[in-house]
Amino acid sequence: MAAQIKADSFVTLHYRLTASDGQQIVNTFDDSPATLQMGSGQLAPTLEECLIGMADGERRTIELGPEQAFGQRNNDLIHRVPRGELPPNASDAPGSQIDFTAPTGECFSGLVRDADETTVTVDFNHPLAGKQLSFEVQVIGVL
Repeated sequence: MAAQIKADSFVTLHYRLTASDGQQIVNTFDDSPATLQMGSGQLAPTLEECLIGMADGERRTIELGPEQAFGQRNNDLIHRVPRGELPPNASDAPGSQIDFTAPTGECFSGLVRDADETTVTVDFNHPLAGKQLSFEVQVIGVL
């Protein structure tokens, strides 16, 4: 019987993650396969859950709604930040990523949506929040 993926397995696989709008997020099928250790944070926990129980040689495509993938967009995670509170050398260009460090030491990343003379609008939603995703996987090996 072929080895099956468990919560702590080392796995070599090809995978493709595509949004319903056709945006290809990652694709290893055209390149080298990925090798990862389950549970190490190399792959989002929701995507790891899809792999549990898959076996050597198995291939499948899993459709994930926003609530199963990266959640719905949350307007409470969009903030107008005074320019004086931006980290040094932060870009205010739309689409730029800004990394903030909270007083607790935690790091948060957000995408700039727009800016004016005094503030910058930063979106702290995951970039894939609100999107339906297709997760295609081909397992090459399981240790």
